[in-house]
Amino acid sequence: MRRAGLGLALVLIAGTGSAATLDSVLRPKPRPAATQAATRADAATVAMAEGPAALGRTLAPARPQPRPEGDAELPLAGTEPDPAPGFALRPHARPTVAGAPARVREVTADMTLGRSARPEPRPRTPYQVASLSAAGIRTQPSAILTPRGGVVCGDPAITGQMIAPIPGRIAGCGVDRPVRVTAVDGVALSQAATIDCDTARALRVWVSDGIKPAVGRLGGGVASLKVFAHYACRPRNNQKGAKVSEHGRGHAVDIGAVTLRNGVSMTVARGWNDAAQGKILRRIHRAACGPFGTVLGPGSDGFHKDHIHVDTARYRSGSYCR
Repeated sequence: MRRAGLGLALVLIAGTGSAATLDSVLRPKPRPAATQAATRADAATVAMAEGPAALGRTLAPARPQPRPEGDAELPLAGTEPDPAPGFALRPHARPTVAGAPARVREVTADMTLGRSARPEPRPRTPYQVASLSAAGIRTQPSAILTPRGGVVCGDPAITGQMIAPIPGRIAGCGVDRPVRVTAVDGVALSQAATIDCDTARALRVWVSDGIKPAVGRLGGGVASLKVFAHYACRPRNNQKGAKVSEHGRGHAVDIGAVTLRNGVSMTVARGWNDAAQGKILRRIHRAACGPFGTVLGPGSDGFHKDHIHVDTARYRSGSYCR
């Protein structure tokens, strides 16, 4: 009997546990809203049991907050409130877009440069402006006759400078518009030659068309000319009683040697009868006939054994070359 009662008790206990397990499995979970409502109901029940004060604390969150503006009225349904001045009507600033070109800053008068970057205009002429003194025309050659850069006589191949007129010590001497030439067509003169422009231009033609082609590339070409004589107020061949020499008029130059770029000097005195140099020197002598009116060298007379004399005197019969 006692065993039967114990078995019945075990069966009842097992059935109670199985019913609880089955109830927890088959019953669905309550919804969150229902859970919160149940929680609030339980809290209200507890508060009612504790008293009115606890009930007010529990239900306080459900009371709406007071309006901050007091008695301000809400707008009627279907209408829109007026926008606040200066706020709702002002457009919002556009956001900066990456890579967008920057705004060009407006240039005002106080931001401009004090002076334009445009270069100064060039002078219309490379020549200097001549001026007259208060006493009258200057006796010195005007600056307008001497271009900058050392070019004279209107020929860029003639290097030198204009100098003051040369008065003659004796009748027939002197040069009205002399120049002092230092180089011709890139060939230097051993000393500056004082001559007139007609003689300077003839010398340039002789160097360019006669002396340079005659020498060619020998020794690297022509470097300089040895000047024996230029302007000198004296009679011909320094003979007393003779006519005034063309040297005394600025019309003549005496050349005694041609110096090459390698340093070799072909002198008229020693090279005229040389087999190699003599051929070149004679060719140079012949090339002077035409640009000059008078050409004298070795064999012409006893006064020109060591140099070649050239001048721009003109004769009716043409150039005189000996």
